[in-house]
Amino acid sequence: MNNTPTRLLIHGASGRMGQALLRLAAEDPSLQVVAAVVRKLPAQRVVDGIPHFAASELAGVPAFDVAIDFSLPEGFDPVLALCAERGAGFVSGTTGISDAQQAAVSAAAERIALVWATNFSLGVAVLADLVERAAAALPGWDCDIVEAHHVHKKDAPSGTALTLGESAVQGGAEPRYASLRAGDIIGEHFVQFTGLGERVELVHRASNRDIFARGALHVARQLNGRAPGRYRVRDLVGLAVTP
Repeated sequence: MNNTPTRLLIHGASGRMGQALLRLAAEDPSLQVVAAVVRKLPAQRVVDGIPHFAASELAGVPAFDVAIDFSLPEGFDPVLALCAERGAGFVSGTTGISDAQQAAVSAAAERIALVWATNFSLGVAVLADLVERAAAALPGWDCDIVEAHHVHKKDAPSGTALTLGESAVQGGAEPRYASLRAGDIIGEHFVQFTGLGERVELVHRASNRDIFARGALHVARQLNGRAPGRYRVRDLVGLAVTP
């Protein structure tokens, strides 16, 4: 059994997700953050024992096994290219990337193991699998996906709702969408299959944003050492999941 910690590069370390990743990784002995990358020149070069680099200094980061990227579309290409160059795994939840960037992800997957996802909740990954199976088992049933988020979220339907919809389509359903924006809801996704006289309801509710960071760390740990390819979060669930 290999007890060597997975060496992580956190890209987008100054953001909300980046800060959560740093905090939670520090609590996990199976993980070692070897570098944190932020957009601008950092005020402190070393924080809690972790060296910090500006995005312009990315090429100079030490060796790492997997990079976790929660940044902006303009910072996406350099970190993906660095992972491909070094043969390191790549985990990204950066949203708003272009079709060309998606194509670059697929091309990089021929050289490295990677995951790009709209949602890193392990529960949502399981939900997506259940939705696909339910759609396949209930042909001809109506499929509706309702998602709710806080009032500041602008995109609708959410990326997660669309991902669940893709799972429904894979199972043969034709999903319809509805979106709610209210208060400080972190994220709720409700999938309903309706037939004559009966219905099946599948739901996931997030009560803490740390679930997304924990999921990304789990994926990074499981991705380390895998063969090149484009993996889904659901492909890596059920492998030594930490509660």
